[in-house]
Amino acid sequence: MKKYFLVLLMVLAVAGFAAAQIQPPTSDVLGAHLNYGRGCAACHAPHSGAWGNGTNKSGDTTAGDVALWGQDVGNLVGKTLTFGGTGPGSGFSETLIGFTGTSPDLNITLCLSCHDGNYAQGAMMKNHVYETLPPTYGTFNKIPTLLGADGNGAGDYLNDHPVGLNATVSCGGSHDWDCTETNGVIQMNGPNSSKFVTNYGFFVRTSAWNNTAVVTCTSCHNQHLMNAVSVTNGPTSGLPTGIYATMFFIRAPYNPASGTAGSNQTAQFCRQCHGGEANEMNGGGTIPTTF
Repeated sequence: MKKYFLVLLMVLAVAGFAAAQIQPPTSDVLGAHLNYGRGCAACHAPHSGAWGNGTNKSGDTTAGDVALWGQDVGNLVGKTLTFGGTGPGSGFSETLIGFTGTSPDLNITLCLSCHDGNYAQGAMMKNHVYETLPPTYGTFNKIPTLLGADGNGAGDYLNDHPVGLNATVSCGGSHDWDCTETNGVIQMNGPNSSKFVTNYGFFVRTSAWNNTAVVTCTSCHNQHLMNAVSVTNGPTSGLPTGIYATMFFIRAPYNPASGTAGSNQTAQFCRQCHGGEANEMNGGGTIPTTF
């Protein structure tokens, strides 16, 4: 009888653990990208792209040919973004090379057509985070969404995460995973990286450029799902299958509002690329993701 109760308690504990993680959304998953009711048409014009939205002022006659994009991006092409600080070896620049489907820069250009804070000021953007932030964020609760105008001078990207053809993800270095990279595709197949996939997962979507994995905006963000992410237990994640809570359009379980003491899920998301800071690369291969 005692053994039966112990087994029952273990089953209930596992069931409770899974239920605490899986959180179906309670509001529209498009979230802030509903754009105060305008919805999909805020970014996409079903006919004539930027011309259909009345936004093409740069004379770019190809705007809208990709993804039916409704914003005028001509002024962004050729612009240089500088990331990562100004210290020795810490900063680099990214020049947007064009609005074409042949470069990961297309992805960045599309996002910046609303989020750059320079050419795209106004419209539906309020420059405040749309979501309710955890109280632990304190009084600084209006996180800017205009990357090039977020408190410093116009066009300042020094305090934003690098993206672009120079923002590479590597394997085998002192700060990297023991993964392998082939033609710009990363496989988390090393002893430690595979343990990390079991403990959390590999949800990021890097782009391939010159046979190298590079980071773009949608490597971390899924622009169509703000508050929910679907996880399937399998080769890319050891988490139980289900719909998980997320924030800020992050494309993985990511919930800084979690009330669980010691929750490490937000750190786990960053560790997908920053392997040197992960538990598994520092002798903690059995530490699970806490929700």
